[in-house]
Amino acid sequence: MEKKIGIGIIGFGSIGGHHLKAINDIDEAQVVAVSTRNISKLEGMSELEGVSIYDNHNDLINDESIDMVSICTPSGFHLEPALKAAAAGKHVMVEKPLEINIERSKEMIAACKKHNVKLSCIFQNRYSDDFLKLKKRVQSGDLGKLVLANAYIKWFREQAYYDTSDWKGKLSADGGAALINQGIHTIDLLLDVMGDVKSVRGKVATISRKIEGEDIGVAILEFENGVLGTIEGSTSILAGFPEKIEIHGDQGSVILEKGELIHDLDGPIEQLESGAASGSSDPMAIDYQLHKTQIEEFVKNILEDTAPRVDGLEAIRAVEVINAIYESSRTNEVVYLK
Repeated sequence: MEKKIGIGIIGFGSIGGHHLKAINDIDEAQVVAVSTRNISKLEGMSELEGVSIYDNHNDLINDESIDMVSICTPSGFHLEPALKAAAAGKHVMVEKPLEINIERSKEMIAACKKHNVKLSCIFQNRYSDDFLKLKKRVQSGDLGKLVLANAYIKWFREQAYYDTSDWKGKLSADGGAALINQGIHTIDLLLDVMGDVKSVRGKVATISRKIEGEDIGVAILEFENGVLGTIEGSTSILAGFPEKIEIHGDQGSVILEKGELIHDLDGPIEQLESGAASGSSDPMAIDYQLHKTQIEEFVKNILEDTAPRVDGLEAIRAVEVINAIYESSRTNEVVYLK
């Protein structure tokens, strides 16, 4: 029988459960341990039968049956377990964002490189069929000369979403709010298609929510290829609208909404009832299948000793742009990334 990669999940909130479902569907992997601050909430979960349960990540990392950790702690608590896991020779997969700022992200990347373990960050939407079609269309040159690229994440999170959490919307634990938590997936897709950003002019504000981070943020981007772009992100748009990416060229456009291609080249695409999920108003509406696709690929990277598609250097790009938006907002100046 081919070896299965033993995985330990560090942090077991809602996203940890997502990872558990995804890994349970992967033939080459199995969850062998879970760590959480609140063990009592795991009692009676049939999915965890035979799985070791720890009340701290140190004991989990020291478990010799573990080859890889999946870090699902709050965003600002990714670094410490990642450093310890890397030092113990465990491969590291981290939920988005890689970390809440550039310095902490770079420290994680350096540690994994030093200890020769693989590092990947969950940006599962890069794996959707329709996004890959959009990316291929842009790269083919069919749009002609690119002129504008936009990312819209006009979502809704009620105040209770923040009030019932000890970390969401807090600068020390979330790094911000609407952009770095909710908006980052769509921002990552924009960067994956358009390439590096040269400069950012941004403004964030906290208008409708009682949080430390922003509930609205906008930015103008200048990409290295000369194309201009915009980002609009919020968690205060009542009801919430599906996230959208628009790439426009002088020969046509491609538009992705809710993960589906709705406009290709010179016209709209007839939409069928696909049931595609968006987290626009409900964070639990997002399906785990794309998580499965990315985690399964990372497991194969480990087994075959190949490089992850979304490694640390890829994952840090969205953090750099979002941090630049925050800096631009603070200083009221253009921020240059290169």
